[in-house]
Amino acid sequence: MSGKDAQVLAVVAIIQHVRPDILLLNEFDSDFTNLALDAFRSELGKGESAINYEYFYTPMGNEGVSSRLDLDGDGSPDEWADAFGFGRFPGSEGMALLSRFPIDMQAARSFSLLKWTDLPDVMLPVNAEGLAYLPENVITAFRLSSKSHWDVPVVFPNGRRVNMLAAHPTPPVFDGVENLNGLRNDAEIGFWVSYLDGVSFTDDSGRQAEFNATDFVLLGDMNNDPNDGEGQKRGIHALLSHPLVRDPQQGSEGAEAASHRYGGANSAHVGNPAQDTVEWDADIGNMRVDYALPSASLTVTDSGVFWPASDTPDGHMIAEGREGASNHRMVWVDLLVD
Repeated sequence: MSGKDAQVLAVVAIIQHVRPDILLLNEFDSDFTNLALDAFRSELGKGESAINYEYFYTPMGNEGVSSRLDLDGDGSPDEWADAFGFGRFPGSEGMALLSRFPIDMQAARSFSLLKWTDLPDVMLPVNAEGLAYLPENVITAFRLSSKSHWDVPVVFPNGRRVNMLAAHPTPPVFDGVENLNGLRNDAEIGFWVSYLDGVSFTDDSGRQAEFNATDFVLLGDMNNDPNDGEGQKRGIHALLSHPLVRDPQQGSEGAEAASHRYGGANSAHVGNPAQDTVEWDADIGNMRVDYALPSASLTVTDSGVFWPASDTPDGHMIAEGREGASNHRMVWVDLLVD
C-alpha cells in the first residue's frame, strides 16, 4: 500500500476507470484496525481519477481462523489446512465491501459462525465406502463459510435500500474422493438459495435472521462455473435460475479473445467464452466464476466484465494470466434505483 506495488496500482487504476459506486474486494487481507483497507482507500482517492469510498464493511470471517480440529481429515489436527477457511492468518484473503453511500451497520448481518449442518438438505462428504468422512465432533463444529456470508443494506440518496449479499466460497478442488471442498462450495452457494427462499438462520450476533429485503445484488467470486469445471452444479444452477434473481450474463470482448489464445481445456468448455471472468492456466481453462447478480425487482441499464481486448484503447489495463491486477476480472452491473 506504499504506492509502489505494481499489482496494487493496477487494481487502483481499474477501479478508478470503472468507478463503481459499490465494490466488493475479494482476497483482500484484513487486519484488526483496518490499516490496509484505509491505506487502499486513500490510494483510490489520489490523482485526477480519484474516487472516494467513505463507507465500508469488512468484519473478519473464517479465513485463517484455527479450528483446533482435523477439518481436512488427514489425521493431523490444527494444521494450516485445518483453519475454518483457507488463510495464512486470521483475515488473510478476506473480503471488503466499499460504498460511496451509507451502510446500515445496525441491520448488516454476517453468517461466518453458521455451521454446515445448519443448512436444509445438507450433503456431507463420505469416504469411498460411503461412510461419514469426518468424525462427529468435526461435523458438528464445521463452519459453512470459508470466508463469510454477508447481508449488508446500502442506503441510496433517495432513501431506497439495496442489500448487498456477498460471499467467496471455497474452490471446489484440492480434495479427494470424498469431495469435501466440492460439497462445501456447493453448500456455500446453496445458502443463498435457502436464504432467498425465506429460511431463517442465526447470524453472528445470535439473532435469528431471515431475508426481508426487496432489492438486492449478490456479489462474489463463487468459484463455480454453471457449465464447466469441477464444481457441483446444483447450487449455482438453483441460484442463477432463482425467481428473485436476475442474471445479466455479463460478458466481454477480452474474454472471447482470451478463450482462443491457448488450447487446452478452453477448447472443451461448453459455456459461452464471452462470459468468462477469470483467466486460469491452459489445463484448467477460463471460466465464469465471478458474479454481480441483481434482484429481479431492479432495472438493469447496463452490465459487463471489464476485460477489454488487447487491441482496444483500454487493453493495456489487463495483463494476460496472473500478471497485472488479477487473473480475475471486475464484473459490473448498472442499476436504476429510483
